Amino acid sequence: MIYKKIITYGTFDMFHIGHLNLIKKIKEIGSEVIIGVSTDEFNEEKGKKCIIPYEQRAEIVRCISGVDLVIAESDWDQKVSDIRKYSVDCFVMGSDWDGKFDYLQDLCEVVYLPRTDGISTTEIKELLKGFSPTFKKDFNNMFNILDTLRQDLM
Repeated sequence: MIYKKIITYGTFDMFHIGHLNLIKKIKEIGSEVIIGVSTDEFNEEKGKKCIIPYEQRAEIVRCISGVDLVIAESDWDQKVSDIRKYSVDCFVMGSDWDGKFDYLQDLCEVVYLPRTDGISTTEIKELLKGFSPTFKKDFNNMFNILDTLRQDLM
């Protein structure tokens, strides 16, 4: 089934293939895709610490092919008003949220899509904690050198 307007929400910190796969799957079943990106303040309220600031996360998502509109998600309760405001006919979340948004079924269809195996922002953050400060410094230096080379070639 193809829905006219689909909405989903997420933090989209450290954008990875799992995020991209979710957006691609949503675009396959919807004509217009609206994505709510959680603000830094809302993430703090949820107990999440973001590495990438809201403005940058929203811009990354905005630039993904198939995304028609990016909105700020600032609280749990706005989903109902957003569904009404944007005349959404399908609400989509990853399967890790299975059942948690069924209360929205009175307003629109609720679909839980499978997650991409083997990738999550939480896992990436945990992995990064294991790197030594020396590795992190060398890693940053490498990117600074590459950026300088790129600029010299332009």
